[in-house]
Amino acid sequence: MTVLILGHAADLHASHLYQTLERLGIVCHYWDVATFPTQAQITWSPVSQEGLLRLADGRHLAVSQIRSVFWRHFAGVRVPRLPHASVQKAAYQDAIALVRSLIQIPSIHWVNPIQAYQLHREKPLQLSKLHQLGVNLPDTIVTNDPTSVREFVYRHSKTTFKPIYGGARTQLISAEHLNPERLKLSLKIAPVTLCEYIAGANIRSYVIGDTVYAAEICSAALDFHEDDDVKVIPIIFPKAMCQQAIAIAQALDAEWLMIDWRLTPSGKYLFLEANPNPSFLAFEQQTGFPITQALIELLLNSD
Repeated sequence: MTVLILGHAADLHASHLYQTLERLGIVCHYWDVATFPTQAQITWSPVSQEGLLRLADGRHLAVSQIRSVFWRHFAGVRVPRLPHASVQKAAYQDAIALVRSLIQIPSIHWVNPIQAYQLHREKPLQLSKLHQLGVNLPDTIVTNDPTSVREFVYRHSKTTFKPIYGGARTQLISAEHLNPERLKLSLKIAPVTLCEYIAGANIRSYVIGDTVYAAEICSAALDFHEDDDVKVIPIIFPKAMCQQAIAIAQALDAEWLMIDWRLTPSGKYLFLEANPNPSFLAFEQQTGFPITQALIELLLNSD
């Protein structure tokens, strides 16, 4: 039986997991979906559920050999450049349809399944599901209406903004951002997520199956991702929050999930973000939490 890492060796986290699995004598391979269909081949029968995956490095394995897949990086398929845009679009749609079918085969243990990544791409829906679950959230809207932006900003002493899908850091809204012409132009390009700024400590938790690890991320920056001097200090996460973190993971179809929280001075935890494909090496190194070991146990526990 084989463990696949959905990604490639250039990714630090994928490489770390691959090398650890190899040291333990566990058969594993990289599966870089971007090599399909130009370098890799897939054959699969929707009737018998049998299939064969030929990887770009020449190795091949039956679908029935795949025990579990760790989803690290999915960039989509990459078809050759074709002279007609309509033909290229059709080729891409055919290739991605086969890959998307394969990555939903229920006999394979997916860490995480595609449903978790779809919700991560649709963060407003993700937040709505968690609100219905009873999770505490800061006041938040998504909009491309200038009037709604101004009304939301005026309701709060401080407001942050960030893209809905991701790709840029969180920023505080300033008077310059609210300049009518700038605001109108920006919102014609894309909608934005606005969030009430909550003062307090940054807490990060990782859910791995039924285990939760948590630490405080100490940084003076608004977005600690931009702080090279950030410190990570292990904490004792309250039992009720561990239970809520596990419930969040289950609601988001994830067995492996990172959750960022804001702990207010009054002791209240507010949910900020969840990621089913998080980085973890720096967190593991600074806290000593055995995240790699827990991930491998999760991948091998596919029964």
